[in-house]
Amino acid sequence: MIIIGIAGGTGSGKTTVVNKIANSLPEENVTILPQDAYYKDNCQLTFEDRQKINYDHPNSIDFDLLLKHIQDLKRGGNVEQPIYSYTTHSRSNDYKIVHPKEILIVEGILVFTNKELRDMCDIKIFVHTDADDRLIRRIKRDITERGRDIEEVLTRYEKTLKPMHNQFIEPTMKYADMIVPVGGENKVAIDILTSMIKEKIGK
Repeated sequence: MIIIGIAGGTGSGKTTVVNKIANSLPEENVTILPQDAYYKDNCQLTFEDRQKINYDHPNSIDFDLLLKHIQDLKRGGNVEQPIYSYTTHSRSNDYKIVHPKEILIVEGILVFTNKELRDMCDIKIFVHTDADDRLIRRIKRDITERGRDIEEVLTRYEKTLKPMHNQFIEPTMKYADMIVPVGGENKVAIDILTSMIKEKIGK
């Protein structure tokens, strides 16, 4: 199994890069594990307390479960990927069955903050996009997809998202084997990445 880690700031275009890479490879060869599915289960907390959690800090991620699932997939087993709700800020009772395939893509803003996970990656990619563009994308996404208002989005950006990006996410760019500027719009970089992956499959 080839493990590809894809990180970058929120709104950087990671998901677009992941989808374009996946779409350029045979569907039966690619499995995707999103970091966002592995937020810690805080259902024991009140909704108000769950809203106060800093979800841009590495401590918000259940890395133990994520690493276990990657190892299980490497051994050829299926895993039950959690399904996280941005509306309730907790895991739902449902899960998604993920099957092992030749290529595993693990993507999320914090995936390179964990050394054990970095060491498991055969290819590490950091998607780098201008901060203003990332903020605009975040505003649009949180309002249309997650039911938040503009004031809430901007407050969260100022108090947690921006400082966490500067402290934890941006510094992990140094671990990347390849940096992709301007996200999913960088066709040349995506073509190069796809060629690299196909070459590794061939070997």
